[in-house]
Amino acid sequence: MVHDEVHHDPARRAILGAGLSGLAGLAGLAGSPVLASAGTRTAAALPTLDLEDPRERARIRAKVGGSTIEETVYTIERLHLYLMSLEGNLTPMFTMSNLNATKWRPLPNGNYAGTIYEVGVYTEFDTDRLLETWRNPVTGEEREVWEFVGGPISIELGPDGAITGPEATVKPVAMRMEQFGEYLLVPSQSAFSFPNPLDPKVWRKEWSGPKFFWDTHAVQAAPIREVADPALARVNAFSQFQNVVTFHPWLGMGQYPGRTYGKAFGAKLARLDDLSPVIRANLEKKTPAIFDLGAWKQPRIDFVDYVRSRKPT
Repeated sequence: MVHDEVHHDPARRAILGAGLSGLAGLAGLAGSPVLASAGTRTAAALPTLDLEDPRERARIRAKVGGSTIEETVYTIERLHLYLMSLEGNLTPMFTMSNLNATKWRPLPNGNYAGTIYEVGVYTEFDTDRLLETWRNPVTGEEREVWEFVGGPISIELGPDGAITGPEATVKPVAMRMEQFGEYLLVPSQSAFSFPNPLDPKVWRKEWSGPKFFWDTHAVQAAPIREVADPALARVNAFSQFQNVVTFHPWLGMGQYPGRTYGKAFGAKLARLDDLSPVIRANLEKKTPAIFDLGAWKQPRIDFVDYVRSRKPT
């Protein structure tokens, strides 16, 4: 009887089939002597990383996340943002091109100091078409876009992770580094919150709750052969993160419950000239400060800047 129900219900058959095939694939992967032996040979051919040595761990984190010498490292990431309500699926909102410039230098204690500058420009979802205004899908209101600018932010990277300055909205807690195949993965997680300084009676559209929450889960991946190479001060690294953040005031969510869900991926650039011409043009138009760090003297905090320069709507 059960067999007949599954056989005649295409949806149920598809779900069960997908689940069983997935389990079978995992079981086969774990039990396959061919894959196991191939994995063993690959691992044996790779350099060994000494993750027990604190100074070596600090060096590895710096090579993957930034640099072990005094230089500026640029990272570009594409962040897709969704509206996450308490009911229903995620709703695509828009995309951000995010450029991070960090000035790194080694410290006498074996750690590495960074000064972070970061900007982001908003485009239509999954495109490079700049957004000047955005229509809120909940309220129907057309809102002026507020570009992201933040920094300088101080960071110290050591064997067991990073410590950021009080102005940072990301407080990364290191997770264990792991080797997957020929790649070293360096994950972290962050949970940050602060009291919402806005008065809901004044900022009726912009207020989003008594506290502002910001959770980020990130990972960077780099080839182990590059990480182990003593001649390299920094390595090519792929980055990926997800964040869940209380609605920013500029969205004008009108006290609607929920948060934004962000999904980002990107990579370190060998040099700034490797930045996509389209992305660079958008950044130069909206956030040119990132291309002249010498003139960036005044600290910028995205949330604070918005409240200071905008009036309640």
